[in-house]
Amino acid sequence: MLRRIKGAVYCFVDTLNVAYFRCGLSCLTTIELGYAQLGYDRGIASGHRMFIRQFRYLVAVAEERHFGRAAQRCNVTQPSLSSGIKQLELELGVPIFLRGRGQRFHGLTAEGERVATWSRGVLAYCDAMRKEVAMMKNDLTGHLRLGAMPSMSPVLPFLLQTFRDRYPGVRVDVQFIGNEAMKLGLNNFALDVALTYLDKADLGRKNTLPIYTEQLSLLVPDTPQFHGRETITWKEAAQLPLAMLRPSMHERRFVDQVFATVKCYPPARVESESILHLMFQVQFTELCTIIPSHFAHAPGLHQGTLCLLYTSRCV
Repeated sequence: MLRRIKGAVYCFVDTLNVAYFRCGLSCLTTIELGYAQLGYDRGIASGHRMFIRQFRYLVAVAEERHFGRAAQRCNVTQPSLSSGIKQLELELGVPIFLRGRGQRFHGLTAEGERVATWSRGVLAYCDAMRKEVAMMKNDLTGHLRLGAMPSMSPVLPFLLQTFRDRYPGVRVDVQFIGNEAMKLGLNNFALDVALTYLDKADLGRKNTLPIYTEQLSLLVPDTPQFHGRETITWKEAAQLPLAMLRPSMHERRFVDQVFATVKCYPPARVESESILHLMFQVQFTELCTIIPSHFAHAPGLHQGTLCLLYTSRCV
């Protein structure tokens, strides 16, 4: 239930289940492993060795697409970075980067793309090992990279506060992205955790954990038409002028499905990818919009608006 905010908000009984996804390696940190060695039979026999730092150099160049910036990111000089990558190429017996004039980045070879993918996996395994050992010592530190749907921004502070209270040594980096970007980030080890909807959980074989159920609300202008009201039906809402998220967004598709169950197909007068913008449309115009209920608690956005509770569950 939502508390009344300067009137009433219609709080949808219909809910969206939300979960977080962890990549199979459960990596939460990016602790430097130092001089750790990864070797295989041919390399050991020939006296050559591969080091974790070489994989970090390779991934940094592949992501920064610039040798100078990659060296700064790894806290080494550019000659040291280039030397480490050349040693890795000699060890593997294949060119990793395309060569051209000067020292500019010209891209990865086909072999280099595969080596970069494996390098990310190796680094993720090493980081996961460090994380697990730190957890055994109750001393988890490092860097948590979290991807989340933009609509979850108001609730994230409460979730992350619980995490930070338990692991104060972990720095959290939040990225608001879509599901495809989350899937890519988990698969490429660029993300450690993804927060998304369970019914949109086509993210492959990942560890999952439901964490909360999201309610949707209808935000309406504070006008005499809605005074004294605390509930509304989906059919009534379909008759109102609506500002809605874009059709490509998950939340919009969910709402369209709910409207379809009562055989209503309301048009959108204004569309946007920003829920906050839609809320401003309600605040300053005659339009209404559908929002996650936790947005109703965002400060400074509700002067001139009301919230009303939906009376029926459709899905």
